[in-house]
Amino acid sequence: MVVTANRIAQPLSDLVADMSIIDAQTIERQGPGSVADVLARVPGIQITRNGGPGTATSVFLRGADSRFTAVYVDGVRMDSQSTGGASWQSIPLALIDRIEVLRGPAAAVYGSDAMGGVVQIFTKKGEGPAQPYAGLGVGSRGTFTAEAGISGGAGGWDYALGLNRSQTDGFNARTVATANPDKDDYRSNAVSGRLGYQINRQHRLEASLLASDVNSGYDISPVDDDRSLNKMYALGLNWQAQWTAQYSTKLQFTQSRDYYETRPSPYQTDTRLQNYLFQNEWRLGVHTLTAALERRDDALTNGGIDRDRHQNALALGYGLNTGPHTVQLNLRRDDDSEFGGKTTGSAAYGYAFATNWRATATVGTAFRVPTLYQRFSEYGDASLRPEKSRNAELGLRWAQGANSFSATAYRNRVTDLINFSSPGSCDSEFGCYANVGKARLEGITLAGTTKLGAFNLHGSVDFQNPRDTENDKLLARRAKRYATLGAETRAAGWTWAADLQTSAKRFDNAANTHVLGGYTLFNLSAQTEIVKDVNLIARINNLADKRYQTARTYATEGRSVYVGVKWMPR
Repeated sequence: MVVTANRIAQPLSDLVADMSIIDAQTIERQGPGSVADVLARVPGIQITRNGGPGTATSVFLRGADSRFTAVYVDGVRMDSQSTGGASWQSIPLALIDRIEVLRGPAAAVYGSDAMGGVVQIFTKKGEGPAQPYAGLGVGSRGTFTAEAGISGGAGGWDYALGLNRSQTDGFNARTVATANPDKDDYRSNAVSGRLGYQINRQHRLEASLLASDVNSGYDISPVDDDRSLNKMYALGLNWQAQWTAQYSTKLQFTQSRDYYETRPSPYQTDTRLQNYLFQNEWRLGVHTLTAALERRDDALTNGGIDRDRHQNALALGYGLNTGPHTVQLNLRRDDDSEFGGKTTGSAAYGYAFATNWRATATVGTAFRVPTLYQRFSEYGDASLRPEKSRNAELGLRWAQGANSFSATAYRNRVTDLINFSSPGSCDSEFGCYANVGKARLEGITLAGTTKLGAFNLHGSVDFQNPRDTENDKLLARRAKRYATLGAETRAAGWTWAADLQTSAKRFDNAANTHVLGGYTLFNLSAQTEIVKDVNLIARINNLADKRYQTARTYATEGRSVYVGVKWMPR
């Protein structure tokens, strides 16, 4: 069951949407990595990072800029009104239970921002008898992790609490002589909690919280120990009600914060979001109707900027699932306090034309309003227009038991793209944000799973052409070809896993003059129960010690080893 496609619970097999699920076992095997590291193994996603853990991270979904992916944590919207998009480096992987990835625009469901897709992150939910856990891990470059928590449920209540501490001595993140050659360390403290109460069979109350505090090193001067401080939290409160067998509602209030500060150079930016959602769902036989009222408040404090805005929206949806036919229609109207009304829509159709085979077709529109920083900073222009896109895609899927195959072709045209342009419309002599760009994001994603003897295999390959149509150049830091391949098996009491990631060359700049070479990474992991209720996990990342860059002049981590133990009584 997934909820991200249409904001209601649906079987994955019933969806026309192109989705992937990352389960708890996959996240556990990652060790002390990041959310972005896990997403990099998902079809259609590439990542870049300016150095080691805790540094600025971008996630490109189907070639779309990082700010074009809407990110939610337990239904709480995460965003930065300075850089645009979520601060991936501040989301703690160790406290995550599962991740849903929706590829393709979804503004007709979620409003502004979902031009490339949606990533929804879920923390653990408690059930059954109390289940405590605790874990420790050590690894290369002084890596240390510690975690503890408890979850369970009784008497209508369910609860989950998790704590995590991660740190590493790191490595020198910069490859230029003008930067401090010291090791850029990282440390993070994080907490998550969920509390639910089932009042009766019809009504449920729930609260959730995820918070983290990250302190990491970066290099901007040759002598200073430059520090990057990231703080975030995501708070959600909701009431779910099943009024009749056919009609249910969800009333939700959420709040999030994204705070970033640098030292000793004085820079601070603080984004605060509030969201109110009233979701209605009617299930009438093979028909599903949805209607939602939503309000979003954005606020930014950044130097001389202290601005806010709001959006009010009405979203309607209709789904049909009968025999071989699946239909999903969505329409949404957003009224922005500064830009006025914006209407988006999508239509999707799936047809099971043969046993185990299904063809899909989807069209849709999306938009993103400029960030408050893009409008009101010294580089900003208050007259900026929202960025817009039109997407069309075709899909073919086959599934039988443990075997599956999918092919998805898409084309997403972006207009009024906001780029950093020449001076003139703002107060800065270095340049200004302006609606001067157009982009075409097109490609084909092939993915599959199979069982070969004792091995479970999975893989994907992407052929894409994310291009600036104004100058016919590739968009920066996005490869035209990239692929993943993974294998898992069980032998001698251990679960063994290996994966490969490979990428063609990319360009670091819009002019396509700075080349970032292609690379291939090999990773290995093994897991077993060493004594009753105690699991051991061992992992080697970048086995071949490949030297590569995803951002020019920024180093990436070489070979690393991690060993951890976790106690979790059953």
